[in-house]
Amino acid sequence: MRYPEFLSPGGTIGFVAPSFGCATEPYLSAFDNAQRKWKEMGYRLQLGPNCYAQEGVGISSTPPKCGAELWQSYCSADNDVLISCGGGELMCEILDYVDFEKIRQARPKWYMGFSDNTNMTFLLTTLCDTASIYGPCAAAFGMEPWHPSIQDAMALLTGHRLRFAGYDKWEREWLKDEEHPLLPYNVTEPSVIRYILPDGRTNVESLGGAAADTPQIELRGRLLGGCMDCLVNLLGTKYDRVTEFAERYRDDGILWFLESCDLNVMSIRRAMWQMEHAGWFEHCSGFLIGRPLCHGQEMMGLDQYGAVYETIRKYNVPVLMDLDIGHLSPMMPLICGSMARAESDGTHYSVEMALR
Repeated sequence: MRYPEFLSPGGTIGFVAPSFGCATEPYLSAFDNAQRKWKEMGYRLQLGPNCYAQEGVGISSTPPKCGAELWQSYCSADNDVLISCGGGELMCEILDYVDFEKIRQARPKWYMGFSDNTNMTFLLTTLCDTASIYGPCAAAFGMEPWHPSIQDAMALLTGHRLRFAGYDKWEREWLKDEEHPLLPYNVTEPSVIRYILPDGRTNVESLGGAAADTPQIELRGRLLGGCMDCLVNLLGTKYDRVTEFAERYRDDGILWFLESCDLNVMSIRRAMWQMEHAGWFEHCSGFLIGRPLCHGQEMMGLDQYGAVYETIRKYNVPVLMDLDIGHLSPMMPLICGSMARAESDGTHYSVEMALR
C-alpha cells in the first residue's frame, strides 16, 4: 500500500470538481470562506478549472473535462494534496477519461472526498494500491465554527492525528441554505452505537437483541469501502478489482466501512446481496456501517439493521452500526487502504489507523 506525504505547513491544497462543483449556494459562499480560512492558516491554494463550473449533468462539467482535471491535478507537482469540491450524481461517467496508469506511476498524493467521490477514493486503493481519505468535501470547511469532525479531517490531512473517536450527536435536519451558507452542523440527535457480535450478542431490538452486559468489541483489518450507491455501480465493470485486492491483503483481513445515500432499506439489502455474490466480502474481518440517509425507515418489516444483517451474519465477524460515516453529519475521516483497529464498549467507539 502506498501512503502519501501529509500536508506540511505552507503547503499547497489543490481542489478539483470531478462531481459537483461549488457554483451554487450554499456551496459557493462556503467554499469561498473555506479558502479564506486556509489562506489565513498559511496554505497556498490551487483551483482546478471546474471548481466553479456548472456545465455538466450530475457533475461540474463534461466527463472528458472532469476526468482530465482529476488525473492531471493528481499527477501535478503544483499541489500537495487534493480535496474534492463536492459530491454529486454521475462521477462514474468520468472514469473512462481518468488515466489510472499515470496515477499509479505518479508520486502518491492524498485525495479527500466522500459520497460520489467513492469513484476515486475506492479506485485509488483497489486499482492503484494508494491510500485515500474518505472525508468531508471542500465546502464543509467553510462552516463557522468548525465542528470537531472538520478539525479531525484537517488533523488527518496534516498527519497530526491517526486516531479518532465518535461524536456525541448527529444532524438529522440540515439547516444550511442560500441565506445561511456558513452554518455549522445542526447536531441534535444523540449518537447510539449498535453492534452485532460473532457470538450472537446484539443490542438491536429488531434483531431480537437484548444484550445487557457491556461488551468490549475490537475489529482489525485493512479499511476498504465508501458509499454503497457508488460501489454497486462499479461492481462487475472493468474497474472492479476488489476480489484481487482482497486476495492480495487476505492476511490482513478486510475491514469494510459502508454507508449509503439514496438507497432505501430494500436497496441496501439488494446491494449487500450483490456485493456478497460478487465475492467482495471474502477475507472480511468486520464491518463498520454508517448511518444511512434513510435512517429510521422501515419497509415491509425491514429496517436499516435487517437490511445488512442477513449478509453480515454469515461471516461471523464483529459489526458496528450507526457510526459517524457518510451522509448524516458529522463524519469521521477514514483512510481507505490503511490498517485499522476499531474499539467499542457498546456505547462509544474509536478508530485508530496505521500506515503499513
